[in-house]
Amino acid sequence: MLADFVQTVFAALSIGSMYALVAVGVTLVYSATRIINFAQGEFVMLGGMIMVSLYGEGGWPLWAAVPVTLLLTAALAALLGLVAYRPGRQGALISVLIITIGASMAISGSAFHVWDGDVHRFPAFSGDAPIKFLGAALAPQTLWIFGAAVLCIGALFLFLHHSLWGKAMRACAIDRTAAALMGIPVGPTVLASFVLAGLLGSIAGIVITPLTMVDYSGGMLLAIKGFSAAMLGGMGNVAGAVLGSVVFAVLEAFAATYLSSTVKELITFVVIILVLMFLPNGLLGGRQQRGLAQEDTLE
Repeated sequence: MLADFVQTVFAALSIGSMYALVAVGVTLVYSATRIINFAQGEFVMLGGMIMVSLYGEGGWPLWAAVPVTLLLTAALAALLGLVAYRPGRQGALISVLIITIGASMAISGSAFHVWDGDVHRFPAFSGDAPIKFLGAALAPQTLWIFGAAVLCIGALFLFLHHSLWGKAMRACAIDRTAAALMGIPVGPTVLASFVLAGLLGSIAGIVITPLTMVDYSGGMLLAIKGFSAAMLGGMGNVAGAVLGSVVFAVLEAFAATYLSSTVKELITFVVIILVLMFLPNGLLGGRQQRGLAQEDTLE
């Protein structure tokens, strides 16, 4: 009984870390643009697939494969930011939302042709020999996933609160018009949010692929999970995104262990529906609209 409980906690640890990286990326883009980036999950897929080619099949050393993977996904994220943000500057936000959905489909379709439709993985960074603890087995890769999530989210917190660019992003999240009047370059700041979100997704793909494997079609589901976790915690709130991810991961892991794996998705989405019915701003309140004006278009 204890072993099952500990094993479930280990599963929630890895799943929650992955969801947190995706949800924080969704939150970053939403804070800067007020749109949901449904292509966010594709950067997780790309991070894993590119590492499969470079590290798994190409024999590149880890120290070379990871930076190249991050560079390629950052470039694609910047391209998505340019395509999604600028055409929508004079249009409704729904048009930009559709652009991100189209981008998700285009990226997954391209990945199918570049790679294939099979499931892929590459060797774990620290081997596959499990670590025994209280009768449960912990995969060493789980520690990499958890460590990467803690390191990235901690570094992001320091960036947002203690750097000039981070403070500019926070200002744009509050009111883009007022930020522009204060001399903040809104366009590059929004672009930076897309790049950071893409990097977070890519890092998630790099560390989870040895444990969960990856294929071309898994990005959209991850984007929906990340969006749901961010909504549960409070959209636009980084801490809320992390909290929502933890809640989702715990519910899914314990439902799969003690009920059935077929109902874990149902339970989590029932919970988020109930929360949003009674706490529409999420558990931590979300981002409040303040500033010079309520905007219906990107500016």
